[in-house]
Amino acid sequence: MLTLLTFPAAFGSFSASPFCVKTALMLRYSGQRWQRSDLLNPSKMPHQKLPVLRTPDRLLPDSDLIRDWLESQGTEFDKGLTEAQKAQSRALIRMAEEHIYHHIVLDRWGNDEAWPILRDTFFTEIPALIRKPVTNAIRRSVLRRLDGVGVSRFSESERRGRLERDLESISALLWQSPFLMGDTPTAADMSVGPILAAMRATPVETPLTRRIKQDTLLSSYIDRIEQAIPV
Repeated sequence: MLTLLTFPAAFGSFSASPFCVKTALMLRYSGQRWQRSDLLNPSKMPHQKLPVLRTPDRLLPDSDLIRDWLESQGTEFDKGLTEAQKAQSRALIRMAEEHIYHHIVLDRWGNDEAWPILRDTFFTEIPALIRKPVTNAIRRSVLRRLDGVGVSRFSESERRGRLERDLESISALLWQSPFLMGDTPTAADMSVGPILAAMRATPVETPLTRRIKQDTLLSSYIDRIEQAIPV
């Protein structure tokens, strides 16, 4: 049996990480037999990140590499799509995972109200006596990385404006069909859906959580994915 090494459930989701949720959706869709194994510290994992899939042969890191492996086993995540639609799907995945995701991280890690909740959810393995100074250093490291990709260099209004263009693009597709590429979920939904769900699930109310919660189209889309591929 396959084993998905994942961050634990948090904030009402299968995992606090949308990439772990994505992988769980792909595994469920594939029909493979699998189980979850929760980790808080991925430092001994390949790439020192999660998700990781334990296959009969090896530990396989990264949700995209896991997708490749599942496809090599016969799963068709984009069954019936044209080559142009597959290209569009790939672009949507990159938009969600390489742009929208960074806004969510900043909304959580850069938020002084959310940070104590994250600290006491993600870092319970660090003794309470030293948890605050150790995790503050981790937080600074994460925020430096966000500065490196440029997201935190924008003003709040600039940042929300950039994000809004992405959300409008997703919405434009969902006005046409229940899922991004048509009537059934495909790979794009298994990436974009968890990213939007993570934005909605941030454990304090922020402009981003309100943006998703108050958008009937996007919120119902998140719920449809969860119903179509329950994990």
